[in-house]
Parts: sequence; C-alpha cells; structure tokens
Amino acid sequence: MSTAVSQIDEVKTTPWAGGRSPFSVEYGKIMMWFFLLSDAFTFSSLLIAYGALRFSAATWPAADLIFQSVPGTSIQHGAPLVFVGIMTFILIASSVTMVLGVEAGHRGERKEVALWMVLTIIGGFMFLGCQALEWTHLHEEGFWWGSIPKELGEYFHKGDAASAVSTHQFANLFFTITGFHGFHVFSGVVINIIILINVLAGTYDRRGSYLMVEKVGLYWHFVDLVWVFVFTFFYLV
Repeated sequence: MSTAVSQIDEVKTTPWAGGRSPFSVEYGKIMMWFFLLSDAFTFSSLLIAYGALRFSAATWPAADLIFQSVPGTSIQHGAPLVFVGIMTFILIASSVTMVLGVEAGHRGERKEVALWMVLTIIGGFMFLGCQALEWTHLHEEGFWWGSIPKELGEYFHKGDAASAVSTHQFANLFFTITGFHGFHVFSGVVINIIILINVLAGTYDRRGSYLMVEKVGLYWHFVDLVWVFVFTFFYLV
C-alpha cells in the first residue's frame, strides 16, 4: 500500500503532472511573449520586403542626402544622422528608465516605480514629438507617400523611370514602417500612463506584486529593439 501511495505522489510532482506554469513563468507574461513574437513577424515581413526591394533595385535613394537636416533648426544640410541619432538616444534612454522602474517594482518601492515610469513616458512623448517634427519637415520638402522632392529625384535617377519607381517605393515603405512603429510607441505611452495611474493608486501594492510593470516593460523594450532595426535599414544601409 505504501508503495502505491509513493508512486502516486511521484507522479503528482513530475513536470508533466499539471497544476503549474510552464517554465515557472506567470501566464500573463507568457501571453505577452506570444504577442511580441507575432508582432515581430509583422515587422520582419515589412523589413524583409524593404530589403528585397532595396537590394533588387539598380539605384536607390541615398539616406544621407534625404535625412541631412535637423528639423526645427537652421541646419538644413550637411548633418546626416544627427536628428535620428537624437531620436534613437531618447528611445534607448527611455528603455533604461523602464528597466529601473521594473527593478524598483521588484523591491516594492512605489515612489521609485512612479518616478521611472514618468521619465519613461516623457521619453516616449519626446520620441513621438521628434518623429512628428521629422515627418512635417519631410512633407514640407515634398517627401511623402508616393512622392519625393523634384530636385532630389533628378539627382537620384536623372530621368530614369526605373529609378523613379525606386524612390517612390522608398518613400512608401519609409512612412509605412516608421508610422507603424510610431503607433506602437504611442500605444506603449498610453499603456504606461495607465500603469502609472495604477502605481500611484497603490493597486500593485495591494496585489503584492508589480508584475504588470514588468509585462509592460517587455513591450517597451520590444519597441526599442524594433527601432534599432528600422534605424539600421532606413538610415544606415
């Protein structure tokens, strides 16, 4: 009899017996990873499409000639990557503040979590403001969906119809992909604001866990990582 009981207890304690989370990870965090994985497929398909068009075209617009100004200043030429470098720094810095917020949540320090969340939100708004400024400047210069400034078009393709198609493809993909990423940043800012409100209300103190901050942090880091690829594809390659 004792042998049978011990065998039953052994079955209940095996990893396959059920009643426990896979890999000891909370259910909501697993679902967040699934969402980020599916979202990664979407961004990957867009960037792969861009890469396929970029490397199959005989000519392609030069990013250092399109993005050579600093919108909102008198610098209109000769400063390639300066403005987008600032945007990238802001987003990476906001990712650092999010890490610090998650770490403070593990220690149960509500005021610290709130502080780092506020800084993360400010960083998100600053990035979106920079992107809006860049888009506005490009639009004023005639660079928009399906169009490119006449003087740049003449410089790039010199009347070549095939090259004109390439410039239009570049414009369409640039605004589509950066716009899609900007939407993710905006969504992240809204979610961060909601989480901040809950932090200030003491919701997670009552729950005894700041796991929601960590889940939102995963999303924010994903947005940051995607921007690294967008930055590389459009501004560097």
